Order: sequence, then C-alpha cells, then structure tokens
Amino acid sequence: MDHHILQKAQCFQENPEKIAKPVPLVRMGPCLPGATEKTSKDDTAGIPNLQLYDVKTGMCLKSFIQKKMQNWCPSWSEDETLCARNVNNEVHFFENNNFNTFANKLHLKKINDFVLSPALQPYKVAVYVPGSKGAPSFVRLYQYPNFDGPHAALANKSFFKADKVTMLWNKKATAVLVIASTDVDKTGASYYGEQTLHYIATNGESAVVQLPKNGPIYDVVWNSSSTEFCAVYGFMPAKATIFNLKCDPVFDFGTGPRNAAYYSPHGHILVLAGFGNLRGQMEVWDVKNYKLISKPVASDSTYFAWCPDGEHILTATCAPRLRVNNGYKIWHYTGAVLHKYDVPSTAELWQVSWQPFLDGIFPEKAITYQAVSSDVPSEEPKVATAYRPPALRNKPVTNSKLHEEEPPQNMKPQPGNEKPLSKTALKNQRKHEAKKAAKQEARSDKSPDTAPTPAPQSTPRNTVSQSTSGDPEIDRKIKNLKKKLKAIEQLKEQAATGKQLEKNQLAKIQKEKALLQELEDLELGI
Repeated sequence: MDHHILQKAQCFQENPEKIAKPVPLVRMGPCLPGATEKTSKDDTAGIPNLQLYDVKTGMCLKSFIQKKMQNWCPSWSEDETLCARNVNNEVHFFENNNFNTFANKLHLKKINDFVLSPALQPYKVAVYVPGSKGAPSFVRLYQYPNFDGPHAALANKSFFKADKVTMLWNKKATAVLVIASTDVDKTGASYYGEQTLHYIATNGESAVVQLPKNGPIYDVVWNSSSTEFCAVYGFMPAKATIFNLKCDPVFDFGTGPRNAAYYSPHGHILVLAGFGNLRGQMEVWDVKNYKLISKPVASDSTYFAWCPDGEHILTATCAPRLRVNNGYKIWHYTGAVLHKYDVPSTAELWQVSWQPFLDGIFPEKAITYQAVSSDVPSEEPKVATAYRPPALRNKPVTNSKLHEEEPPQNMKPQPGNEKPLSKTALKNQRKHEAKKAAKQEARSDKSPDTAPTPAPQSTPRNTVSQSTSGDPEIDRKIKNLKKKLKAIEQLKEQAATGKQLEKNQLAKIQKEKALLQELEDLELGI
C-alpha cells in the first residue's frame, strides 16, 4: 500500500471530515469471492487482481490485471494529484485520480522500476532499465510530462554490475542516489553480492561515490536540507561518512557496530544505529558541529522513527520480526528514556508510529548536550561475558578485540602532535640519558687520542653513520631500523601535503621516537 494512502486511511478512521476529496486505496487480490489471482499472457483475458478503492465511499474505482510481483504498487505524488503505474515497457500516469484513461505515458524498452520525486510541481520521475547482452544498466531522470525526444531526459547515468537498484530522491527533487546491487560477488569477498553508489542530479551531473572501505552498503540517507547525504558501508565494523553534492567526504565518523542512519526532521541531528543482528547501539551526533551528543542502547529494536518535533525518538520491538519482549520506548535524543511500554507476554505488538504533522509545525530548537530528567528508571545493560574454558578460569583475563575500531576524524591523533610525558616517563628518560652519557664518556676514556667529530647541524636526526659493529645480528637490526625510519619520514611528508593517513600509518609515526632511541642504543654499543 502506498505510504500516503496509509496516512489518509488512518486519518479517515479518526476524523472522516478531514478528507476533502476521494483518495484511492490499493488492494491486491480478486474482488469477487472465490475468484483466483491467475493472469493471462495478454491483457485481453484473466481476472483483475489489482483494485483501487475510494477510501471515503468504499467504491472500487478501477481494476487492473497485474502480472509482475515486483514493483507492482502504484505511486502517488505528495499532493496526490498524479499517480504512476508500471505496465510492461511503460509507466502510465493518471491525473486527479481519474483511472479510466492515462494522461501520459513514458515508454522505455525493458523498464524495470521508477520512483516519483517527493517535491511538488514540476513533478520528476527516475526510471531504471537493467542492462542486457553486454549493454550497461542505466537510470534516467525526466520532468513530467516531457518524455518525448532524444534530449527529453534531464540526466542519464549508466553503470555495470547491477541486478537491482534502489533510487533515493532528495527532498527538493534536485538529485537521486542510486544503490546498484548484484546478487553474486564474483570476487568472493561478500556472500551478499556487491554494491556501488551513484549520484545523479537533474542538472545533468553524475558521479560514482567513492567509498573508502570495501564491503556492503547498509544504508544511505539524505539530509532534509538536500545538500548532503550519509552512507553506512564496509565490512563490520562499518564506516559512516557524510558527503556533499560533489560526492566529496565532509566528515568521517570512523567505524563501529552500525548498519543504519537516521537524520532528524530538521537535519541538525544524525543517529547512527546498529539494529537487526547487532546489539542496538546508537550514536547521536550534532552534525553542525560534528560533536557526539549521546550513546544510548536500544536492545532488540526492530523499528526506529524520529518524532516530527526533532527532539524525540521512538524505538520498538515488533512482531513478526521478534515475537518476545514486544514493546516500545520514547527517548530524548540526549539518551534519556521518557516513556516505556511493555506488551504482555500473551500479546504481540505489530506496528507503532508517530502522529504525522506537516513540515514547519515544529521549529528547530538549539541542541542540548545535558541529558533531560526522566521518571523512567534507567536500565543497566546486561554485560555478556565471554566463555572461558576451565583451564583459563583462574588466570588473568587478557583483553583482545577481533576488530580495531577507527575513531571519528576529529578524534584521531594528529601526526607530529606527541602527548606530554608523565612524571615517571620523564624520570626514566633522564636515567636513560645519564646512562648513555656515561657510556659515551667511557668510550672517550678508552681512546683519548680520537676526538669525536661533531655532526653537522643540517644532518637529520635519523641520519646515522655507516660504520659496522662486526656483529651480523646487530648490523641487521640497525639496517631494519633505518628502513622503518625512512618509511616514517615518507609518511610524515604525505601527511604534510594533506593526505589522510590510515590508523596503522599513524601508529607507525608515533613509534618514531622509540625507534630512534633503539637505534642510538645499538650504535653506542658499536
């Protein structure tokens, strides 16, 4: 059933006088009792299995024969004056809910799917045609009703590796994001196939969104401002990144246990969450200042929705996804649970939703980072301990992780910014320097006629002499240390040019001081 029809049907049940015009209700299945849903090979025979009803009067407005199980549902514009339906190689458009004859049609050979833009007039439509016989798949954007002529399309983007696509319009209907998916990943890297993300704008621009981490694309969502979008992608722990309309990364949230993203209605708060087979951890971010607000946990949640006021969040555990511990919670975005309802064990919760409101009813409020007060007692999340075999239960626990999580980009250590040493570290450093000076003095006493040659001021710190110790093992260690220090210098030069380094590369730079110290110790013993 169309999303807008669901809203109107609910509104009619509560207040019938709110509906000022007939609104169709979609029903799949035979009208007559005992009729079957079989269809014929042509439109001249068979029993209609798709009906459109007027919700106000209950009258059946039109019946169609629907052959395909995929992409069968008609789609309405937001003002419900335009309806579109996929029929064989065409998209039929009906105006003012008059279904006796279509007002316009878009003809493309082997058209598979279409999506109407959410904005009001002029209406736009995105259509997808899968590739065949070596030809690429493509998505085209049109403005209704300009469908004829070789230059009628506003934009066109072709691509390979696409068995199916998901098309996402932004709120202003200026661009579409296309998630292209294959059923099988021929490289064998993923059991769930391969995904790529494409950007298409109504001004003709298009691009492939370059995702820094390999793996599936879990979620892509537009900001309500229509100027940026967030993608959650990559093998677990998944990365999350905000991109602008040039498909350049704006902010990287690092990695974590997440597979979904939800912008607030005003677009100033973003929730990154891990539901389904993940533990329900959420990260609430202020996306204007890129600051973390809270990290609540909504375990076993199957549903998430922002309240239209942009301050409250609804999470729920519903059947049939989960048939136990059904219920819902209302949160404040700062992490406080304001209301909780648990369904009795003998019942099931099937659906829960916010009351809809028009845009602009609730003004945007300033973001607060202090958790609001709540009368609902807080629940401490149960910490599951790992299984330990009997032979290890009386021994100290060693902390280990399967994956190292990458912090957000504004929390990564910057190359060259070393942390201040503690008092103990300073004390040990002085002892080490004194010991080194004593060794140097002892060497001077043994060879008084040989004066050490001072190194020139322009010599880099990690430049060492080419003398050998006579011990092959020590020479090998010195050679390896020089190699590591040279690689660190190259990484520092890359960072100075503005290149973003990986976590393991930053860790190498932080080890430079220890490597220099080890090299000096080995050379002093030569």
